[in-house]
Formats: sequence, C-alpha cells, structure tokens
Amino acid sequence: MDVVDEIKEALERICPMTVSCADIIIMASRDAVALSAGPFWEVKLGRLDSLSASQKASDDIMPSPRSNASMLIDLFARFNLSVQDLVALSGSHSIGNARCFSIVHRIYNQSDDGKPDPSIEPGFLKKLQELCPLGGDENVIGDLDFTPRTFDNEYFKDLVNGKGFLNSDETLFTNPQTREYVQRYSEDQSAFLKDFVEGMIKLGDLQSGLPGEIRKNCRVVNSPPPANVMVRK
Repeated sequence: MDVVDEIKEALERICPMTVSCADIIIMASRDAVALSAGPFWEVKLGRLDSLSASQKASDDIMPSPRSNASMLIDLFARFNLSVQDLVALSGSHSIGNARCFSIVHRIYNQSDDGKPDPSIEPGFLKKLQELCPLGGDENVIGDLDFTPRTFDNEYFKDLVNGKGFLNSDETLFTNPQTREYVQRYSEDQSAFLKDFVEGMIKLGDLQSGLPGEIRKNCRVVNSPPPANVMVRK
C-alpha cells in the first residue's frame, strides 16, 4: 500500500483528482507481472473508487489462506468468475511471498488433530517447519513458489508435486473441480498466461457502472462527500 500511496501523491501533484486509486492498483498489478517476465496487456482505465471504506467488507471478499477449493469457488462465483478464472488468477502466487502466520495451522494442526496437512510432500513439509517452527516468529516470510521473482507456471508444477505454500493453493490440486486446470497449466504455460490475462480483464470490470469517486487519499474516502457522485461505464 505504501507504493500505491507514493504513486497517488505524485499524480495528485501533477494532475489532481484525475486518476483513481482503483486504476493505480490495476496498472501497478499489470506492471508487476510484466516486470517479472510475465505477460503485458492493455488495461481498461476509468475506474472509480468506492464511496465507502470497510475493513470487514474487504475481509469478506478476500480469500483466506486457509480456504478450501469449494469456498474459493463459491466466493468467485459471487462475482461471476468461473472455476477457470479462479485457478488462473490464483497463478498470481507465481510471484511473492507470505508470512508463517498463514501456514502454521496447516503444517502442525490442519484438522485440529495435532497433525499436518497430509497433502504436503514430506520433504517440503520439513522445510516449512524449519522456516516456521511452532511458537516461532509468525512474521517470517516464505516464497509462494520455487521461482518467486519470475511470473511463470512453476506455481502449478509445485501444486502437482504437493509443494503449495498455502492451503488455499494446494487445495486447487486436491479438489477434482479445480485439479484439471492446475494440471493443464502445469504442462502448458501459454494456456496459463492467456487465461490469467482474461481473468484480470474480468476483474478490472467488476465495478463498471457503479457510483464512485476519485479519492485524494487511497486509504480513506473523500471528506466531505463529493457534491456530484460519478458513474463511469
């Protein structure tokens, strides 16, 4: 979010109240993928920022790292996103990392029985437990796949081999509804990149036609509210 703040501050100095935070985020996401050897695509601009800000509302639509595939399928369906979209967009975990906080339960007490997730490959489980010892610092971070700075299909290869970092990752291979897409993308990087771009374009259109504003500060709504609420198609 600090990066978004810096971009917004620079834009407000040059062209105030012109570029929304929503557009900044979608362009920054596209560029992060492209700069990591992933695809580049044209981003549709003109999004507006929401007229409310709620941590709870955000939490309700953000997938939990402990989610299973059925939960994720239901969540994405609420936004008219398909199972294919779910799996392809999960490939965003081809780059980046996550905290031990997100996996401690999985690697020590997955089903509240004192045992780890049985889907984790034994050698990988040992590495995860060394990275995140029980009772250790849960802010330690680990890579989401074996090529965390390159946007490729290694993420899906890892899932096939039982080496998904998060439960919400590995569940995509253990669930029969999503497994076929994981298998396909692990074998065909071009198919993954194509479907990922299509999914990102769909994501970018989710707020089309809804009322909104261009925020001065991406962390809070404008105050007082704008006299004329805008709607962009």
